[in-house]
Amino acid sequence: MTEPTTQAGTPAPRRKDERPGGGNLNRLGDRKKARLEELARASSSKGGVSLFRDALRRLRRNPAAIVGAVIIGLFVLVAIFAPLIAPHDPVQRFDELTSKLAADNIPGPTDGFPLGSDELGRDLLSRLIYGSRQTLFVGVLATLIGLAIGVLFGAIAGAFGGWVDNILMRVTDVMLALPALLLAITLVALASRSSQWTVIMAVAIVNVPIFARLLRGSMLAQRESDHVLAARALGVKQRNIVLRHMLPNAMTAVIVQATLTLSVAIIEAASLSFLGLGDPDRDRAEWGAMLGDAGVRYFEVRPELAYYPALAIIVVALGFTLLGEAMREAIDPKNRR
Repeated sequence: MTEPTTQAGTPAPRRKDERPGGGNLNRLGDRKKARLEELARASSSKGGVSLFRDALRRLRRNPAAIVGAVIIGLFVLVAIFAPLIAPHDPVQRFDELTSKLAADNIPGPTDGFPLGSDELGRDLLSRLIYGSRQTLFVGVLATLIGLAIGVLFGAIAGAFGGWVDNILMRVTDVMLALPALLLAITLVALASRSSQWTVIMAVAIVNVPIFARLLRGSMLAQRESDHVLAARALGVKQRNIVLRHMLPNAMTAVIVQATLTLSVAIIEAASLSFLGLGDPDRDRAEWGAMLGDAGVRYFEVRPELAYYPALAIIVVALGFTLLGEAMREAIDPKNRR
């Protein structure tokens, strides 16, 4: 049998599964499918990029992060190898310097003493180098203590909520309502005797509400996330949810804040020493004490006694601030420029 033909000029009837332009759509779909398969193969061969690697890659390309890291690295190296770098004993008084001391004269740079003498005939350069050790010790330890206590308070408040959250957050609100330096001065004044440890604890307590508030907010954001709800649905204990799911994901912002807080801790510790509320041992080199002891009293005679320790404090605080801000931009997408 022969198939029926149509009249001249009349198009042949379409099949039921045929659409206008079907060939073009099929070709377009095939190209998209091939492209998706190509991307899938590429991603599977290269592997995903973790948050840490992505942040590290961004930090390497950030000039501010590089400058901050270089400053911090030099500061740490000087503090660690101070006995090898310092040309003299920081507490020794040299006859060639003390013989020239007078009420209106403090020796400047001379042979063997590149920065000259302090008010007691000691080598100023050696005291600046050893002062970096004291500054690093006080700043890092105060930040770590404040971080530990703040993380504890913030984790408890964010995990349990309710009246526990209300009590802890009201305490932090009272602490945040006071200026940080004024609160630190009050805490040191309450101690029976000022010392290095009273400065460390005062600076640490001042920083506790910062970490507690930040971690508590991150924990509250994690409480309603999908992975936490899934863990609850599977019957995971609350303790495991907090320690394994909520806390690790909320700690990133707190660690970045700790880097920024280091600069604040160094400035606050130096301020307390400048006011005479720090370590009473004046033979121990510390930048804030050097600035307050000789820098103010002998500023008109030799202003370099104030310039050098002040410049050291500013540069180190700047290094931690630059690195902390760069870390915040690299980790948090909302802060990227």
